[in-house]
Amino acid sequence: MRLHTARRSALPRALPRLLGSLLLVTAAGVSTACAAPTASAVGSDSAGRAARPLGQVVPAPASVRPGGSPYSLNDGTRIRVDGSSGEARKIGEYLAGVLRPSTGYALPVTGKDGADGIRLRLGSRDSVLGAEGYTLTSRRGSVTITARKPAGLFHGVQTLRQLLPAQVEADSRQKGPWSVAGGTVTDTPRYGYRGAMLDVARHFFSVTEVKRYIDQMALYKINKFHLHLSDDQGWRLAIDSWPKLATYGGSTEVGGGAGGYYTKSQYKEIVNYAASRYLEVVPEIDMPSHTNAALASYAELNCDGVAPPLYTGIEVGFSSLCAGKDITYDFIDDVIRELAALTPGAYIHIGGDEAHSTSHDDYAKIMKQAQAIVGTYGKTVMGWHQLTGAEPVKGAVAQYWGYDKTSAANRQQVVDAAKNGTKLVLSPADRVYLDMKYTDKTELGLKWAGLVEVQRSYDWDPATYLSGAPADAVLGVEAPIWAETLTDSDDIDAMAFPRLPGAAELGWSPAATHDWDTYKLRLAALGPRFTAMGIDYYRSPQVPWPAEPAAAG
Repeated sequence: MRLHTARRSALPRALPRLLGSLLLVTAAGVSTACAAPTASAVGSDSAGRAARPLGQVVPAPASVRPGGSPYSLNDGTRIRVDGSSGEARKIGEYLAGVLRPSTGYALPVTGKDGADGIRLRLGSRDSVLGAEGYTLTSRRGSVTITARKPAGLFHGVQTLRQLLPAQVEADSRQKGPWSVAGGTVTDTPRYGYRGAMLDVARHFFSVTEVKRYIDQMALYKINKFHLHLSDDQGWRLAIDSWPKLATYGGSTEVGGGAGGYYTKSQYKEIVNYAASRYLEVVPEIDMPSHTNAALASYAELNCDGVAPPLYTGIEVGFSSLCAGKDITYDFIDDVIRELAALTPGAYIHIGGDEAHSTSHDDYAKIMKQAQAIVGTYGKTVMGWHQLTGAEPVKGAVAQYWGYDKTSAANRQQVVDAAKNGTKLVLSPADRVYLDMKYTDKTELGLKWAGLVEVQRSYDWDPATYLSGAPADAVLGVEAPIWAETLTDSDDIDAMAFPRLPGAAELGWSPAATHDWDTYKLRLAALGPRFTAMGIDYYRSPQVPWPAEPAAAG
């Protein structure tokens, strides 16, 4: 039995009134109200019930100015988009698709301008908003979201979702009213890289399961989706020039299950779906270690010419590509070439971690060649932080997964690389590895990096975490979830929630908003929303969750 099983059949009631402080961030600085605002401060709907305060959002908005009458959706609400913008219309249709099942309203999407309804506007002249920022203004009669670019408009829509009652996320008709507090939110991200990773190599996840996780990421303004496509236990992408990688190397998983792989068409489907949610896919082919599935598929990739058996355990560091064979580099070139052609995003991740059976010289040779190949196909190199032990190419990004027990020498190696121009994405294993157990009683997950309760996962600052690294070297934060013990979407839910929203906030929200005592109250208010979305989340005792409604029957 899992630590907590959400009652999926129970439909959540309206969220309770504000559970704590309303975050107020003004243009001149940051201030936090110590008392929950009254209904008159945030406005109330036609039934006299307080609308959700504008600041009670995850990630915390950069600037909140509450005031004025709330806006209420009704059966006559229209979603008005820029008539000349196909992207705005797509976002409008996306929003309508979210809201129609629960409200029962038609919510037609129209290019006709008007002063009422939900208005989505592109082309803001406010340069501060950048590519991902937005302004949301709510008043009696309308909610208007404006942005310079489509990604910002989409992020504003995610904020609007959270400002509506939790039951708006349900997939069947619910009872309103559907009110949004009056005021203005102006919001921009702290970091440009805000990622989450899904390991589909240890256990294979279907396209449908991957899309579900993409939708969950999108709600919290995550913009990078790192897909771990190969490991010792399985190869998950069809490669035309090396077909046995998928058909044989993808035929198993941890524990000996059937495994699986994505056809090129299915991979494109995932990439396009992520793009529709304004997430960029970062594919990873791990090397030179974590390669047993490839080595088992092709004997000639092994130094001794003998293919090892397929592997279904969880130990690491025993496999290695053969640095002394030309075919190794032909293999890397073929795989990266085909992968780059399928991937519109900027990055290709080449792994590089835990190469315990590869000599330093061989490691350096393979990673040098692999980086050059990635550049040949017009992509930016990403690798785990061990890449800094070789020679990162100019523009390379190192993903730091070290933790409290990582040696000072290894940390310093990463810091030195950052000082020399290597960019960093921070994924400390004892903070944002979402597969780490919450407590000793957690059924799923591992604990080699320690136990990671919700507060520990949230309560750190990316700008100062890696002491000595230049602040401008940090591109952002990524929360990986490894799948040694995870087999389906329910397992992902149990481990990602409620920690994923916190990692997203670390990447999005201003440093001045970072405060566990106020965050845990905003997180608690998400509990009924998780339930409405069918997310089986861990009810951490560190968070003052509202009571869930009793199951019917």
